Amino acid sequence: MKRKLDIPPAWLVAFAVLAWLQANYASFGLSLASGFTDLLSGLLIGGGVVLVVLAIAEFRRHRTTVLPHETPSSLVQTGIFKRSRNPIYVGDVLILAGLVLRFDAVLSLVLMPVFVWILERRFIVPEENRMRRAFRTDFARYERQTRRWI
Repeated sequence: MKRKLDIPPAWLVAFAVLAWLQANYASFGLSLASGFTDLLSGLLIGGGVVLVVLAIAEFRRHRTTVLPHETPSSLVQTGIFKRSRNPIYVGDVLILAGLVLRFDAVLSLVLMPVFVWILERRFIVPEENRMRRAFRTDFARYERQTRRWI
């Protein structure tokens, strides 16, 4: 059960809830609210969702797992994975940034680097270690050609 809950969307929801709570109960009068931040938040959330959908579609096309604690059956290097080794995580970060702006949770901007750190330590590094063992030279070549984030 613990492993089923230890997935990036659960962390994203937890951080989004923290940002919402901060905006509603501890804003200290700080605000970035404007038409520009509304537009930017929508673009960030929308862009994040698009990245996640494109990445999941690519996983499905290659008939491999999207679950971060499992070893994929194939190394996906096509589509959005040509630009980033971790487009779903990039999407998650964009969504959280957009939600922080949407909630006008100024103090929660400090959650962004913490969220990135958690994604790297709990998911990206272990995934990459599994893929190094499973795909050896193919992953080494992919790692040299494609950035981890963007």
